[in-house]
Amino acid sequence: MRHLAEAFALGALRRGRSVEQFLGPIHTAERLGVRYVEVRPKDGRYEICLHTVEDVGHEAFRDLVEFPPLDPDDEENEFGRLIAVAGDPLTALSAAEDRTGAVRHCRVNATMTQDEYNDFVQAGRPPHSSPDGHPWPAPMERPER
Repeated sequence: MRHLAEAFALGALRRGRSVEQFLGPIHTAERLGVRYVEVRPKDGRYEICLHTVEDVGHEAFRDLVEFPPLDPDDEENEFGRLIAVAGDPLTALSAAEDRTGAVRHCRVNATMTQDEYNDFVQAGRPPHSSPDGHPWPAPMERPER
């Protein structure tokens, strides 16, 4: 099973490992993109970062960290926008849900979002729901810090 139960996600964060979730497609007038949220330990706290990248991948190229930002003029957020910081892992996971629409049953270990993206590509990039039939989380306009 790829998705993490909450206890395993909390354990990963406590051990200094990131937890991620693929959030699906996002569209602009010029480009098609995808989003994913990352919760990562840093300096005794937990950062929640929203990554919005151009969808340039395919079945043989799915490394989301190599994708260009959806907005090439926004260098500040090229490697993810910091949307919240929390003092403990449970609060961080809850903040990721509150700020991005992430859902508890779809968290994965770091880099496993690439497999989630691959499923998305193989399913024909469904615009309204994930390959398993769950609706994509609605993107927020500008998450507050």
